[in-house]
Amino acid sequence: MQQQIESAQSELSDLIIEAESGGGMVSVKVNGKQELLDINIDEEALSEGKEMLEDLIISAVNKALSKSQTDSQEKMNSVTGGMMGGMKIPGM
Repeated sequence: MQQQIESAQSELSDLIIEAESGGGMVSVKVNGKQELLDINIDEEALSEGKEMLEDLIISAVNKALSKSQTDSQEKMNSVTGGMMGGMKIPGM
């Protein structure tokens, strides 16, 4: 079981989640360990103003991190057979 959990944890680095906001003006990629890997800002978004751009970035990052957390938890639950009882472990 321990080996399966360690294997699943290492696979989380390979899990890539993408999210966007503003109709694709801002897109981000995170991995299963909730690490921000990439951010892409469309030229059009630059003309929207500082506050709007900040909101678009925050929205895209939060969407990606939320999805990453959900996917990571599902992965760990599939390995442990739900034995962790839905326990939320940071970074997983």
